[in-house]
Amino acid sequence: MSPTKARTVAQLAKEAALSRSAFFERFSRAVGLAPMAYLLNWRMALAKNMLQRGEVRIAEIAERVGYGSASAFSVAFTRHVGLPPARYARRQPVSAS
Repeated sequence: MSPTKARTVAQLAKEAALSRSAFFERFSRAVGLAPMAYLLNWRMALAKNMLQRGEVRIAEIAERVGYGSASAFSVAFTRHVGLPPARYARRQPVSAS
């Protein structure tokens, strides 16, 4: 599974050869999160990592984690993290490579 592809529970269930409800319940039980919540957490973890490294522009990060625009990504990131992406990046120490 790639974070750049827009997915629905129905698509994931089809790939797993399960009904939507069976997939949702099995995934939630196994992972501890609903499928879309897991995907959001995964995308935001990837975005935070890229922001911490400071090597990629926000628009590129948005694309890499599956958002159609930097503004849609910024809204989702701010809701999830509590800070806009640019402010989050400024608060992170630059890692030594």
